[in-house]
Amino acid sequence: MYEYSCKECGYRFEKIQSFSAKPLTECPKCQGELVRPLTAPALQFKGSGWYVNDYASKPSASSSDAPAAAPAPACAATGSCPLGGCGSGS
Repeated sequence: MYEYSCKECGYRFEKIQSFSAKPLTECPKCQGELVRPLTAPALQFKGSGWYVNDYASKPSASSSDAPAAAPAPACAATGSCPLGGCGSGS
């Protein structure tokens, strides 16, 4: 997908073209000179869509649906937190 802009009338439009196609040179509205400004590349996804479950690995029989408990911070064993944010000490 390429964006074009007319130098004469300012008309802007997008055109789906193959990578090897020659760029358009004439404005479809006023027959003025077209330029292809630098823009962010456009992506066009085709097909059923992109879903996590399309490519995710299947869960093994040993895994459970319960989330794993977060490990205790290292400062919990000493009773003091050097950062002061653990809530387990000063």
